[in-house]
Amino acid sequence: MIILLNCTLALLALINPVSKIFVLSTLAEEADSRELRRISLKASMIAGAILLIFALSGKFILQTIFHVQLYSFQIVGGIVLFARGFMALNKGLFFETEANQKLEDASIVPLASPMIAGPATLSAAISFPVQYGLGRTLTAIIIAVTVNLLVMIYSQKIGSVLKRQNLMGALIRITGLIVATIGVQMMLEGILAYLSVSGIIVN
Repeated sequence: MIILLNCTLALLALINPVSKIFVLSTLAEEADSRELRRISLKASMIAGAILLIFALSGKFILQTIFHVQLYSFQIVGGIVLFARGFMALNKGLFFETEANQKLEDASIVPLASPMIAGPATLSAAISFPVQYGLGRTLTAIIIAVTVNLLVMIYSQKIGSVLKRQNLMGALIRITGLIVATIGVQMMLEGILAYLSVSGIIVN
């Protein structure tokens, strides 16, 4: 149970439910609560399916089909995650919507991917079965995505409270710092793995 809890908490940190509060609070200006719930459910189902597929066959897809090693995926994923966190830290937002972007499109990009099934969570889905076991990883993915869905459903109410207390901007920037830090950690782990495989350093 402790192992499953650790795996779930690690995935939740990478999924970062806080980042969805601002996004959905912004989308709430264009849609009612029912529409937002539908968007949240669709995004969660798509992202959950992607993460489960990567947990089951991601390593095979990367290495056998695309001939990409996990450490390469970690390095590039870390760069993307750092850029996303730095933007939140610098501008106070995790993404910028296009003027003509439809709400239906937002459920897939950016909500499902990269905000739920992003570089960090995909890397975790591939690597966690080795560390925690496949069964625990699959269970943790389902739990983490479900918890994130609950936050998304109530994000409008949570966001309104944070805005009244003038905490939204500060919380986004703090979360951005954490996301950027996770990105740096991913890059370092990828570089270390590459150096180990190359025989440059010995563990």
